[in-house]
Amino acid sequence: MNILILGSGGREHSLAWAVLQNPKCDRLIVAPGNAGIAAIADCAALDILNPGAVVTFAEQESIDFVIIGPEAPLAAGVADRLREAGVLTFGPSRGAAQLEASKRFTKEICDAADAPTAAYGAFTDPAAARDHVTRQGAPIVIKADGLAAGKGVIIAETVDQAHAAIEDMFGGAFGAAGAEVVVEEFMQGEEASLFVLCDGVNILSIGTAQDHKRVGEGDTGPNTGGMGAYSPAPVVTAEIEALAMERIVRPTIAEMARRGMPFQGVLYAGLMICNGQPRLVEYNVRFGDPEAQVLMMRLGAQALDLMLAAAEGRLDKAGITWGEDHALCVVMAADGYPDDYEKGSVIGGLDACPSDSFNMVFHAGTATREGQITAAGGRVLGVTARGNTLQQAAGRAYEMVDRIDWPEGFCRRDIGWRAL
Repeated sequence: MNILILGSGGREHSLAWAVLQNPKCDRLIVAPGNAGIAAIADCAALDILNPGAVVTFAEQESIDFVIIGPEAPLAAGVADRLREAGVLTFGPSRGAAQLEASKRFTKEICDAADAPTAAYGAFTDPAAARDHVTRQGAPIVIKADGLAAGKGVIIAETVDQAHAAIEDMFGGAFGAAGAEVVVEEFMQGEEASLFVLCDGVNILSIGTAQDHKRVGEGDTGPNTGGMGAYSPAPVVTAEIEALAMERIVRPTIAEMARRGMPFQGVLYAGLMICNGQPRLVEYNVRFGDPEAQVLMMRLGAQALDLMLAAAEGRLDKAGITWGEDHALCVVMAADGYPDDYEKGSVIGGLDACPSDSFNMVFHAGTATREGQITAAGGRVLGVTARGNTLQQAAGRAYEMVDRIDWPEGFCRRDIGWRAL
């Protein structure tokens, strides 16, 4: 098969790495890709937010299967246009992608499906949002309704902080994503992620993970796109996973089909678990980053077979072979992230890191300049390892971190601390 992956981050590098292990893959193109991806696959300059351009490229390159990595092309309707052109595609339609593109839409689906989630209010008027916060008190959660690259969520400890977050969002801090604001009850418990493949009707769990959103050790500081992750998540027991599938995911998929927008792709359910009961925090409609890195490290070649089964509507006949293994990813970010940071610093020592089924440095925000790998984003590397235990995986990952020569970068040294 000729396969095209859309995206340029660590998620797409890990997807490419897993797909290439499968003998069904004859040729792999990643658009636009990054410096790490370019070492294992062809990269192409392509506007992945332009559905027409993606379809034309797929036809020119005789692409058999397209895997859409990030959320923005999904919200732009790229999957719809590809399917209209007869191209087999992994990723939901624009309508179904509203489960991530609109927090209010997700809440309405949960209401209709009777799926447990936080109590909420949705507002287009800042005064009404502030009044709601004043009545509810704090702590409370303020979310930009639209896509904000994983950063449009403020957990306000006080009413004043919540009011300030509302002003910031309506004032344009997250662009168009903040034109509507969702105010949610603060849920107590431990957060984890459940990843479920869907073919419009059938669903298949493909693993759990926990990521670390805060920039600082001990989960301190501002929220980021994710500073590390590990899989599986011990807090998601078999019983809790079964509850989440039956009470949250399955009713959601049924409601989406009932509305004429069947969901096909991967549904990433962020869960809050308290006293053995899961509630939905939010949905994403693509693999997480850095969660994809640990999932792909554990799934390997079978990831392609599973995505094909979802795209072809035959998940009811698919299954997963799991090893008794653990994977852990440490994100190395540019100094200053998630605020202002410099681009262009040179990263050395990558050649000293092993690249095999137990150790990989996935590139997230890198470029090549004069033959050297340079930082081209905030989150730059996803240093990922697999082991028989989480402790072993962590040890291998941090061994690689210590081999990387990048004075302008930093990482958290406590990834996996809850489980360890």
